[in-house]
Amino acid sequence: MNRKGKAVWQGTGKDGSGQLSTDSGVLSNTPYSFKTRFENEKGTNPEELIAAAHAGCFTMALAFQLQSAGFTPTELATEATVSLDKEGDGFKISKSALTLQAKVPGIDRAKFEELARAAEKNCPVSKVLNADITMDFTLA
Repeated sequence: MNRKGKAVWQGTGKDGSGQLSTDSGVLSNTPYSFKTRFENEKGTNPEELIAAAHAGCFTMALAFQLQSAGFTPTELATEATVSLDKEGDGFKISKSALTLQAKVPGIDRAKFEELARAAEKNCPVSKVLNADITMDFTLA
């Protein structure tokens, strides 16, 4: 299975701008620029997309872990916060912090944590990120 994303950029790094698109069409010439990345201009940026990908991947992996263990979640809501830090003359993504709020009838905290930690370690996006990945959760 292959999935594609495309970036087109015009101009310099600071004053230029670009568009991001995906084969699925979910992103179609979505704007990104220095201002969408380092300031708060409307548009997206690579870190936001990585955060959404990590949250989505982890949450789906946890749903499969729970299903395999015989549990059906009422809701799994995950937020990923990706940290972009200065490193020398450039930047690096140093961390992805997952914050999960879960409603899973009939599961105890220890079993839930075991399954959540397995999902955290084994989702494909976690595996590709060379960053410190943390996870906090609330089980209602």
